[in-house]
Amino acid sequence: MSLDPTPAQIAAVRGFNRYYTQRIGVLQERLLDSPHSLTEVRLLYELAHRPGVSAFELATDLGLDRGYLSRMLKRFESRGLIARTRSTTDGRRHHLRLTPAGRHTFAMLDRRSAGQVATLLGALDPERREDVLAAMRAIHDGLEGIASASTEVVLRGHRPGDIGWVVQRHGELYCREYGWDERFETLVAEIALRFVRTFDPRRERCWIAERGGERLGCVFLAAENRAEARLRMLLVEPHARGLGLGRRLVGECVHFARTAGYRCIVLWTQSNLHAARHLYAEAGFRKTAETPHDDFGEGLIAETWTLGLAPP
Repeated sequence: MSLDPTPAQIAAVRGFNRYYTQRIGVLQERLLDSPHSLTEVRLLYELAHRPGVSAFELATDLGLDRGYLSRMLKRFESRGLIARTRSTTDGRRHHLRLTPAGRHTFAMLDRRSAGQVATLLGALDPERREDVLAAMRAIHDGLEGIASASTEVVLRGHRPGDIGWVVQRHGELYCREYGWDERFETLVAEIALRFVRTFDPRRERCWIAERGGERLGCVFLAAENRAEARLRMLLVEPHARGLGLGRRLVGECVHFARTAGYRCIVLWTQSNLHAARHLYAEAGFRKTAETPHDDFGEGLIAETWTLGLAPP
């Protein structure tokens, strides 16, 4: 049997691409009722989520012609949307950041895009909506598997730059996905600072999940006292979910805590973090307490979970 795609399969993919690009409006010269093209909106997204990125990195990661990218960046600069800072280690490179006007423009586009998708999904009943989302995940995971099959996800200890990334991504992701405010990012920063200042490599560990130089997730295990360890700051990037990475990170914590001689692991989570709670329950953790609070959002319920450890 031939492994090559059939003409009918190729036609099906091309037909879907034509349908979907028309449906979400990317064929319009200006996207989301703005003066920006699809590529410009994507570039603003990257600049919003990667402050300090260089033009070289953008061209490489997005597969853009450098001349085309340079012209877009000059237009952004002329409109006051971006600012450049010369690199202190390489005078030929500049770090790019959105200005306040650039952040305002991106926020407006981000709201419009989210509203467009909400309208699209809102027309579907809940069961059909889950079917569509599952199909999207299947497409992403299938094609991502082709791109990354030769690149293994590795777990490593923390290095300079990792702690800042942990704090930033917690602040960004939990704001975007759950609406938590800057007080949560401050809490994560305080926990991360304490971990670094008192780090004991014999009894504590940070794991950074990485593939091809890209950070995909993290988790920390910190000493609470001689008998008790605390699992902290579990995070998996959205595009890396579904790979079993969260389960792997939690498993590393449990294994390390057991071999380090702890009698139990505790953790603090929130009742609406369903995916994380599922991982904890699967690993044997049990909820032992809950407390309502409004520390970084309204109507939150904090939960304490505990896992007893048998000797290794």
